[in-house]
Amino acid sequence: MTNRGDLYQERTKGRDVRVANILAAKAVADSVRTSLGPRGMDKLMQLENGEVLITNDGATILSKMKVMHPAAKMLVELSQSQDIEAGDGTTSVCVMAGALLEACGNLLSKGIHPTSIASSFKRAAEIANRILEDMAIRVELTDREHLIAAVETCMSSKLVGQNSDILAPIAVDSVLGIIDPATATNVDLRHIRMVTQLGGTMDDTELVHGLVLNKGSSKTAGGPTQIENAKVALIQFCLSAPKTDMDNSVVISDYAAMDRILREERKYILGLCKKIKKSGANVVLIQKSILRDAYNELSLHFLAKMDILVVTDIERNDIEFICNSLGCQPVAHPDSLAPEMLGSAQHVGDVVVSGSRAKVTKFLGVANPGKAMTVLLRGSNNLVLDEAERSIHDAQCVVRCFVKKRYMVAGGGAPEIEVALRLREHALGVTGMDAYCMKAYADALEIIPYTLAENAGMKPIEIVTELRKRHTEGEKGAGINVKKNAVTNMYDWSVVQPLLVTSSALSLATETVCMILKIDDLIVIA
Repeated sequence: MTNRGDLYQERTKGRDVRVANILAAKAVADSVRTSLGPRGMDKLMQLENGEVLITNDGATILSKMKVMHPAAKMLVELSQSQDIEAGDGTTSVCVMAGALLEACGNLLSKGIHPTSIASSFKRAAEIANRILEDMAIRVELTDREHLIAAVETCMSSKLVGQNSDILAPIAVDSVLGIIDPATATNVDLRHIRMVTQLGGTMDDTELVHGLVLNKGSSKTAGGPTQIENAKVALIQFCLSAPKTDMDNSVVISDYAAMDRILREERKYILGLCKKIKKSGANVVLIQKSILRDAYNELSLHFLAKMDILVVTDIERNDIEFICNSLGCQPVAHPDSLAPEMLGSAQHVGDVVVSGSRAKVTKFLGVANPGKAMTVLLRGSNNLVLDEAERSIHDAQCVVRCFVKKRYMVAGGGAPEIEVALRLREHALGVTGMDAYCMKAYADALEIIPYTLAENAGMKPIEIVTELRKRHTEGEKGAGINVKKNAVTNMYDWSVVQPLLVTSSALSLATETVCMILKIDDLIVIA
């Protein structure tokens, strides 16, 4: 320990640091291990603000946890990396990293150098990815059945798993609706909007080929609520009396001056409304303003008299999506308003949401030049709605994985067992320390089927042994069927997942473990 003025440094060396790092990272991996698989448990989390969260999504659980140890934080970032790359497998990647770290601990205790272990693990990961590609089956984006099967596999472990027969086709169609299946190589999921409405059940969830705003139109002035052949203007200027840049107060001493001010205000607002009507718009979306009132009762009254449907308080974050959907452009000044700035829709109107008194505004038959879709989510409470939103996002990410890499593998721990088996066979032909490390790497991968069996209440050792036997006989699709509590061919049961989920998890977990392994010093500067 060195003390130089205000600088404080605490140094811990070598083996102790590695052991501490492995233990800290393993503790994080063990905390989410029980959430793996279709029979995995959910976590009930109470956040700082008193909000309650129920989820079994690895990335969500870890992002909400307060993790202090730097090595443990690396596992949190690992799950987030997997969430960005594949969107699914965030729990699997942490469990896999934890098992690899445990294997590292055993190898280190036998006196093998960390650099040798890291280089062997990287070679093993490369071989594992080749094995995965060999066992993968090509799937085309036009093959909707296989895509839905993969999404249902992803949803089977979620809180909304029992509604997967309705939600899975919605997730698949929402992604396929914004791309060209023949040429697409990636998907921007920001073009799919989630609108949540309390009330009803998950079965009432629907996919809208257009735009849905989660509030009804303004009816305070008795304006229309249904418009056919709509021309939509998205305005960012305020339909209210102008204000000075500085805080001023105007003192009025007589009624004549007050009447003159009110007349001028009425004339000014009427002029703005006439410009809107002149452009040909019959639907107006008004962006929310923080500087002054975006609208007032007088402006709503004039627009209602002109038979213009008005939706107020449009959020700034929604502007880009609305423009993509309707083909309109935001108008910042009334003089810029022109027919070419307007969007179009065959029908715009208020719709009462079944199961509640809430209203939404639906835009049907939109031009949709930006290929945007909307999912209207229904649920009995906010906890269910939040989890359903996360689940559908994960499901859409699964479809995005197929867009990026059009191959699938069997689920139920089949790819991990196959990779472990082939890696052991490869290790027999390798000499020296590499063979020992590769075997340890292969053994660590069996944690996934072992945990799946354990969480499903099965006998994990018996199940993993049966899996090894079936894969040795050449049955590459054999995996754990938690519905039958037995080992079956996963392809027959349509339990499949994208190749990218498994290959990405393997690569990212190996990379993180090698990084932790190469750390030999912890320097805390306070």
